Amino acid sequence: METVNQSTIVEAIRGAAAEVFSTMLALELEVEEPFTETVPSAPSEGVVSLVGLAGAWVGTGSLSCSAQLACQISSQMLMTELTAVDGEVLDAVAEVTNMIIGNVKTVLEADLGPMGLSIPTVVFGKNFTTRGAGNGQWIVLPFRCGEERMEIRVCIEPSRQVRLSAPGFSQSFTVQP
Repeated sequence: METVNQSTIVEAIRGAAAEVFSTMLALELEVEEPFTETVPSAPSEGVVSLVGLAGAWVGTGSLSCSAQLACQISSQMLMTELTAVDGEVLDAVAEVTNMIIGNVKTVLEADLGPMGLSIPTVVFGKNFTTRGAGNGQWIVLPFRCGEERMEIRVCIEPSRQVRLSAPGFSQSFTVQP
């Protein structure tokens, strides 16, 4: 089983975000210094969109931003003025996350093999925390879009296979550590 280094993930996120924001949204991003986290972030507020990755390696990719930036992203994508977070805003942020993490997945597949991508889950609110099921390390790449801040995170680790067997029955399951 291959591995992937942190710089490959950072460059994949940077390239995917820049491409999606410039091509699809006509918005410019300023990249800030990447960092890693091994413990869940403090409670936050705004919009968080999560996409699962599955295969020989499993994990999660996410995009988080303020409600104001979510509305700006959505307004650019849908070519209409959106000023409050609603279903259209959540759907647009989910689609942007899907495009970015989908591009990251494509880069990672060169080293890690084929992976599937889940449909996005989007959360909007105040004072909430998100966390993946694994014990892995989150690679976090912050961006600035105008005065607003956005973070894209990826946590990926090898999956584990569990084999269950009994007389006349044998089944393998892949579980996240």
